[in-house]
Amino acid sequence: MNKQYWNNKNVFVTGCSGFLGSHMVKTLTAAGANVTGLIRDYTPKSYLYNTENQKINLVTGSLEDEQLLERVLGEYETDTVFHLAAQAIISVANRNPLSTFNSNIMGTCSLLEACRRSPLVKKIIVASSDKAYGDQEVLPYNEEMPLKGRHPYDVSKSCADLIAQAYHKTYGLPVCITRCGNLYGGGDLNFNRIIPQTIKSVLNGEAPVIRSDGTFIRDYIYVEDAAMAYIFLSEKMDNSKLHGEAFNISTEVRFTVLELVNKILELMDSDLDPIILNQGSNEIKKQYLSTKKIRETLGWKPQYTIDEGLKLTIDWYREYLKNTTSHILNKKGGE
Repeated sequence: MNKQYWNNKNVFVTGCSGFLGSHMVKTLTAAGANVTGLIRDYTPKSYLYNTENQKINLVTGSLEDEQLLERVLGEYETDTVFHLAAQAIISVANRNPLSTFNSNIMGTCSLLEACRRSPLVKKIIVASSDKAYGDQEVLPYNEEMPLKGRHPYDVSKSCADLIAQAYHKTYGLPVCITRCGNLYGGGDLNFNRIIPQTIKSVLNGEAPVIRSDGTFIRDYIYVEDAAMAYIFLSEKMDNSKLHGEAFNISTEVRFTVLELVNKILELMDSDLDPIILNQGSNEIKKQYLSTKKIRETLGWKPQYTIDEGLKLTIDWYREYLKNTTSHILNKKGGE
């Protein structure tokens, strides 16, 4: 990361209170960027509010509100946009597809249209997902494969991805697209996800629960590696030849869910046995990415191994849950 490059640069981050967004804000503000973030709901437990919220401009509103977005981009003289906001929980998407489509598809349309009408915007990175590829016969996914999501969340990411491509192809909008593997790291308080759920269970002395049959295969990337990849790509986008391109971001290290849970148990010196519910549905069995394009084209590579990332993540949750428990006990003692 070139810190001098970001000093005093005006940046807009949608989804700034989300898991990746919070880490992006932390990294950008540390480099001296002027960050404006969009939030829809106030979520006080977000990693953002425990770190950098006093250092950014916070705008409350809906991603589908094009007039609001255009006002923000203009008033804060935005140069660079990181579009990270999305309804990202697969189980929620399966229960509430319409709200997911509104956020992930129409929200992306509104943002890109606002950017099209904002002459100061020079670079836009749109967060797609490995889920946008859908179920492919050949693995790993590469960027030339068709996007063919079938379930609600996957479809929403396929659509958002294609819309971003359309805005570049039709209007010349300076867009790049990222398709990440599964993110993990400190600050993810969605305990439905397998890594924070497993760590929390072990710290509480409870057997971790695997919702699926344990054989689903995924690749994983430490959140700080992902944040740095987004920033690295944005710096490289000064070369307009990259505009319109999509890049996979991953460590290219893949595990079955059961293998991942067992690795966490090993790193935590736990002899607990996971409980396998075998209840997973509307999810793709095998998903993992090739990062040959970003490695060979731009020279990017992750900095953290899976063991290093998991150890840092475990330490973060151990401290977080200890402090949370102490706060609750102190509160009760004062009542």
